[in-house]
Amino acid sequence: MSNQPAPLRIGVVDLNGQWRGKRLPQEFANKTNRMPLSALNVDIFGADIENSPLLFATGDRDGVLHPTDRGPVPMPWLDQPGHLIPQWMYREDGQPFAGDSRHCLAQILDKYEQKGWTVQAATELEFYLARDIQLSAPASAALYPSDNILSLAELDHFESFFNDLYSGCQAMDIPAQAAMSECGTGQFEVNLIHRDAMQTADNTLLFKTLAKGLARKHGLIATFMAKPFEQDAGNGLHVHFSVLNQSGENIFDDGSAMGNNLLKHAIGGCLQAMAPSTLFFAPHQNSYDRFVDASHAPTAACWGYDNRTVALRIPAGPPNARRIEHRVAGGDVNPYLMLAAILGAAFIGIEDRTDPPAPITGNAYAQDLPGLHTDWQSAIRALEDQFLARIFPQQLLDNLHRTKLQEVRKFADLSAQDRLLAVVEAV
Repeated sequence: MSNQPAPLRIGVVDLNGQWRGKRLPQEFANKTNRMPLSALNVDIFGADIENSPLLFATGDRDGVLHPTDRGPVPMPWLDQPGHLIPQWMYREDGQPFAGDSRHCLAQILDKYEQKGWTVQAATELEFYLARDIQLSAPASAALYPSDNILSLAELDHFESFFNDLYSGCQAMDIPAQAAMSECGTGQFEVNLIHRDAMQTADNTLLFKTLAKGLARKHGLIATFMAKPFEQDAGNGLHVHFSVLNQSGENIFDDGSAMGNNLLKHAIGGCLQAMAPSTLFFAPHQNSYDRFVDASHAPTAACWGYDNRTVALRIPAGPPNARRIEHRVAGGDVNPYLMLAAILGAAFIGIEDRTDPPAPITGNAYAQDLPGLHTDWQSAIRALEDQFLARIFPQQLLDNLHRTKLQEVRKFADLSAQDRLLAVVEAV
């Protein structure tokens, strides 16, 4: 056993929600680190974006990395103990880099803070455990050949993995709550409880990193792909959010089960932005295979009370816990961009006093309702919608647009199996 100090990782998140960074000796922990700005604008394969203005036209300049307020977190999936220090990117003049998705979310949350509000959010993460990276079958397919919803036996079959997962969450300060067997064979869900929205975005990304790393240690593959198995349910990433005032009171609460006008305006904004924002909820070609009627994934821009067929569900419960559950995103998203899209739209709805249509009752799948974009290229074209410019920096939209167009070109030359392999472990 070596007596050398465990190495560090510093990491910053690219537009696809993937860590980019360095492995460093301990003595470099407090030194200024730099990386090319273009590192945050690479495709799903990790390749530079052709003709990107961040590359040769500007000399492929460096940005400056600074630690986020998260601080170092342990990496329980490694054989040798070590820590990851999450970073975000700044320009040389000290200004936040507009192409950094974490900065994008911070700018949205600043708007809430200027009103004396804080956003509380929670996420529900669905993922599959498989035996190999080719996803030949879910890991428990031989034992449970059909859906096994809320099966304790299926959870118990992977007890050692879940024991390590919860221990890892505790070590990394990730507030994991319930774990359950989900609709698909070998599919599971873990809920992360409400925290400040930025903490929730951090927790969501770190949880995905932890789950994938620990699965490898157990000889498994954990994937948050939106639709890894054609015949099984897709992986969603539902978001619950509420907004608190300076007294800690829920601004959506009017003492009733229906919620007040602020709630309805936030819903109106989210519905108005839903179709233009589709790419932030479904960023990859495979993401669109999840949007199937009657498959526990919403396919229309609608809302309702305690109704799981809609895109925006208002859960039952005490009035002081009134919140919105946004059910559109798949498990393959960048959580910073997803939350920026949702919270930015809600804020605009409140500012504009946007009224939503009437809430849906009954089965939304059986009704004629406005839909989402149902294919990747349509969602990419929607990045040009002017509504998005009210939420996202133009540079980030331009960078994301170039990234996705390059991925479309590359995917056109790949077989279905190679397309799957390109994203299965990455997301």
